[in-house]
Amino acid sequence: MVVNMRNYILIVEDDNDISQMLKELLEQNGYEVSQAFSGTEALFYIEKELPMALILDLMLPGMNGEQLLAKIKQEHPEVAVIISSAKEDIKIRVELLRAGADDYIVKPFDVDELLARLEAVLRRSGKSVPESGGVTVAQKSTIQYKDIEIEPEEFKVMAAGQEVRLTKREFMILELLMKNPGKVFTKNNIYESVWNEEFLGEDNAVNVHISNIRQKLAKINPDETYIETVWGIGFKMK
Repeated sequence: MVVNMRNYILIVEDDNDISQMLKELLEQNGYEVSQAFSGTEALFYIEKELPMALILDLMLPGMNGEQLLAKIKQEHPEVAVIISSAKEDIKIRVELLRAGADDYIVKPFDVDELLARLEAVLRRSGKSVPESGGVTVAQKSTIQYKDIEIEPEEFKVMAAGQEVRLTKREFMILELLMKNPGKVFTKNNIYESVWNEEFLGEDNAVNVHISNIRQKLAKINPDETYIETVWGIGFKMK
């Protein structure tokens, strides 16, 4: 028998780091969470317990996100589905919304925006939102990864217990990477997120700023590698 749990969200994402980040974020905001790493596994969870909403990646092993969306909306149209994908093509987004998706958010996304969109989708469908819902990353004391801690409101970075002095853009780059550990960001992603301008493919500013961040972190902890270069693609937290 399928049971609908109050405030129960199913994450369908094959990237373990992103899935874990989303799980921790949602649980901190009062949601019950399960994680599926393929379309088939998601169906197994849905048969056992019907979630209020899915956060659904498109690029899944086996049954892809588009196929899973169609099956869910056919069998359980009351379940809200938020697509979470790096695909930015407006035609794809429109097609999925017309196919039944309740919302679409492009990776890399801001976690505050994801929470707000989830709350909006749940309210539109008449479902409840946890009383603790709406607590954002900026309201938490720190963002943590390995031995790095960021305090966004104070514009402060600590590594191995020592303060790291970063420029505004260095701080924004590190914060972007730490909010999405394991996610590979292209130079285009980073430039447009931090500089808020179109990336023309020739500016070396991203490489310079990444190098500066690495050097400053290495002075404190030379034995640790925090930012990894994914050759031909971009950068991620290691």
